[in-house]
Amino acid sequence: MSKIYVIHENDEWTIHLTKRLEELKVPYEVWHLDEGIVDLTVAPPEGVFYSRMSASSHTRNHRYAPELTAGVLAWLEFHGRAVFNGTSALSLELSKINQYLALEKAGIRTPKTIGAVGKEQVIKAAEKLGKASFITKHNRAGKGLGVQLFHSIDALKAYLKSELYEEPVDGITLIQEYIKAPESFITRAEFVGGKFVYAVKVDTSNGFELCPADACQIDDLFCPVGEQVEEKPKFEIIHEVDSEQIAQYEAFLQTNKITVAGIEFISDENGSVYTYDINTNTNYNSDAEAKEGKYGMLELAKFLEKALEAQKLTV
Repeated sequence: MSKIYVIHENDEWTIHLTKRLEELKVPYEVWHLDEGIVDLTVAPPEGVFYSRMSASSHTRNHRYAPELTAGVLAWLEFHGRAVFNGTSALSLELSKINQYLALEKAGIRTPKTIGAVGKEQVIKAAEKLGKASFITKHNRAGKGLGVQLFHSIDALKAYLKSELYEEPVDGITLIQEYIKAPESFITRAEFVGGKFVYAVKVDTSNGFELCPADACQIDDLFCPVGEQVEEKPKFEIIHEVDSEQIAQYEAFLQTNKITVAGIEFISDENGSVYTYDINTNTNYNSDAEAKEGKYGMLELAKFLEKALEAQKLTV
């Protein structure tokens, strides 16, 4: 029987999707690719395949899951299977260098960035960038891994010598200009089927851990107002998003064969928008969604259901 195949390496993130598929009574099978084989001597099963492989898999001791997934996706595509977020999407998920080049090619502004391998080269890259304030981040990351803000080269040198320094899993550290926003938040636009679903405002005043999934959510923040304490949610769905910017993102996703994604951007003090992350293993925050009555995983499950139905009609 033809079914949905969900490719991933993290049960805590995937269960939200499989629950929705069960609600819709859509047949599915989960392929957990923390380890396994790619049998090139046989053809894959019929069905619709959706990849949720994550760049941060190594933080869960699944170091080679993306490499295995790349092989599996290539195998599926070779045999003409319906694959959503396939090899093209995975290539961008695993490399911010690839992301920024693809975004710039599409005319979407990204922060000035230099990649470097080796601590001395990281220092040289920061000097070459020539910015008073800059950040470092991992090229292959997720969840804001390796993101540190510096206001001097000396501070960077001290960090590289300290126990706080994290070696990137692919060896590549990015040095990037710091975009100073008038308020401490970023915006994440969510897309399913290549189409805009909603945007979420993410409070960054407590750091760079931006994963919206319940499994890795920081406790909601609270800010004092006079003698009272007003609850301030970390994730909040918003309605005012530039339609031209969204259309540009949708065109970008189509060009790069990305079906499901969360695209993060920030505005500086002059209102200029910088896009700095594409997450093709996007997750959703249940509190923010319940408040607005919009559910990303439900939309994704419906999209996959329609894809499976369409495939059955062509057989």
